[in-house]
Amino acid sequence: MRQYRTEEIRNIGIIAHSGAGKTSLVEAMLYNGGAIERMGVVDDGNTVADYAADEIERKTSLNCSVCIAEWGDHKLNLIDTPGAEDFYGDLHSSLRVVDAVIVVVDATTGVEGGTEKVWEVADKYDLPRIIFINKMDKENASFDNALASISEILETRAVPIQLPIGKEDQFSGVVDVIQNVAFLEPSGNAPASASDVPDELASSAEEARESLVEVAAESDDELIEKFFEGELTEEEIQNGLQTGISENQFTPVLCGAALKNIGVQQLMDLVIACTPSPVQVGAVEDAEDESNTREPSTESPLSALVFKTIADPFSGQLSYFRVYSGTLEGDMQVSNSTRGNTERLGKPVYMNGKQTLNTSGVTAGDIGALTKLNNTRTGDTLCDRDAPIQLQGIAFPNTVISYAISPAREGDDEKLITALNRMGEEDPTFQIERNDVTKQLLVSGLGDLHINVNRDRIVEKFGVETELAPPKVAYRETIRRRVQDIQERHKKQSGGKGQFGEVKINLAPLGRGEGFEFIDSIKGGSIPSNYIPAVEKGIRQRMELGVIAKYPLVDIQIDLHDGKFHQVDSSDMAFQIAGSMAFATGVQQADPCLLEPIMNVTISVPDQFMGNIIGDLNGRRGQVLGVEQVGKRQEITASVPLAEMLRYSIDLKSLTSARGKFTMEFERYEIVPDDVAQKVIAASKTEEEEA
Repeated sequence: MRQYRTEEIRNIGIIAHSGAGKTSLVEAMLYNGGAIERMGVVDDGNTVADYAADEIERKTSLNCSVCIAEWGDHKLNLIDTPGAEDFYGDLHSSLRVVDAVIVVVDATTGVEGGTEKVWEVADKYDLPRIIFINKMDKENASFDNALASISEILETRAVPIQLPIGKEDQFSGVVDVIQNVAFLEPSGNAPASASDVPDELASSAEEARESLVEVAAESDDELIEKFFEGELTEEEIQNGLQTGISENQFTPVLCGAALKNIGVQQLMDLVIACTPSPVQVGAVEDAEDESNTREPSTESPLSALVFKTIADPFSGQLSYFRVYSGTLEGDMQVSNSTRGNTERLGKPVYMNGKQTLNTSGVTAGDIGALTKLNNTRTGDTLCDRDAPIQLQGIAFPNTVISYAISPAREGDDEKLITALNRMGEEDPTFQIERNDVTKQLLVSGLGDLHINVNRDRIVEKFGVETELAPPKVAYRETIRRRVQDIQERHKKQSGGKGQFGEVKINLAPLGRGEGFEFIDSIKGGSIPSNYIPAVEKGIRQRMELGVIAKYPLVDIQIDLHDGKFHQVDSSDMAFQIAGSMAFATGVQQADPCLLEPIMNVTISVPDQFMGNIIGDLNGRRGQVLGVEQVGKRQEITASVPLAEMLRYSIDLKSLTSARGKFTMEFERYEIVPDDVAQKVIAASKTEEEEA
């Protein structure tokens, strides 16, 4: 493959709701560009973009995949992204490095829940968009209905660039409104030839063209003056469209059938003509110093961002990157400015699905891959050692569901930890944590499918089978009232030196979140000062074991005010035991109770689901704190016990037809209602008996 100049490159993300046809569209574009001799089919498992075994088995994209189509003396770096929300980590990392996106909409359903969500991610990165209404050849396909749903739900100024010729199984081509010509289904991958607009579409095409010309003129002050004075040339219309698309003033809408390659060539033409090249996007800034910039030129010092990592237990990791300035070549020594270390680079390659294409170097604006980077992870910046810069990283979505994970076979604990860490390096949204309270190893992700796909990959790559269990809630215990003069003595005499320690303490509850306070009020030396730390140590150790349900005790003040010792038999250990005994006795008398974590939850749903969501939150012991209208959606804020939210991501999809989303973060601990507490305590006792 030849080297393309920066201005000849287009970096395009393909985004959509699952099943809209992203991968099929990429396949058609690769075919048109001559990268493949025949188009594969997702159901047959032979597409370029969906090459992983689990993608072929599930017949859906689970990873982002970089593919290359050469078209019209330009290079299109196409990143096929997952449509399922469980894999939006790859969606975010992909949209971080592209300069525009194609949003695929299913003509039979119009805008779906997933379409809204990927659109919002594109909003986050302020990316220019082109909409491609796919599956125009299918039963119940409707261009008009799909177009109406785009305007209504996505709240964008949708401007048709094409009109369909025929409908459903009679769909045979598209009318290009700009050129006012028709393009029928192409023969092979040769450029489709233009023909006259069918008579029955002539008036619709003329009307659409007038609207399009007006939209194009509005994007530029000079063009709007010419528009009022007379007719715009095709070049001026194209320039106006490019400006309007790049600045997100409107969204062009095209249509076609990817599996039949209808309308795809015209889409590729529009991408080249109207989406920005890296040169037009302009310089990038240092995330920590806006004055430190890099122009998208091979003459500038090197700067590149790693946006995807694939872990392999045999060949090491494969790191995908985009070069923003300079040229990345093999055997370079570069700086990883994110981590403050250096990397010796191997030979870079271009990726076309799983196929590697050799290159001497990857230039500014282009996308490539490297193997065996030792200390570089997703989101890191690689740059010239003499001209450091740190590019803006990748903001990944928060995890929404957790499970306790353990090896299915005894003795695989270390192998499991190694595998989980490698998977976490590959996928930053797959997180691993050991909970010190529940003693569970937890994995968290973006959904059930996300967790289970990663479990399958752990078996495939590392040979470790795992078991999942619901996570335990990290409850705490505390006391509700003050008790005084709790006295305990530890005395043991069995020949030789004995053990003796006696303490007298007061217990009092502290404010929520204040932890633990130990007060030494000993007077007159009733307990020598060298034994006081032992008493505190014994109490702290007993606090970790809990009293009513084996959960740590918190928010307690201990006042050690009296005691006794023996000149010969007293020891640190004796006073540790005495302190522990007194503490346990005192807690039982101080009205102990359970505390549970309360989460601050923010839920965003379309208006029609608000009543169901609030009713559901009430059923989860939640307290709704506020409701705010944000566009056409309602944003509900609530405090909800974590115990009621463990599977909320699954329930929310069901309640809102996958159109809801939520974030959740820890807020505080609160006392568990007695009826709920009794169930937790009973479960703890049962678990203890079974153990």
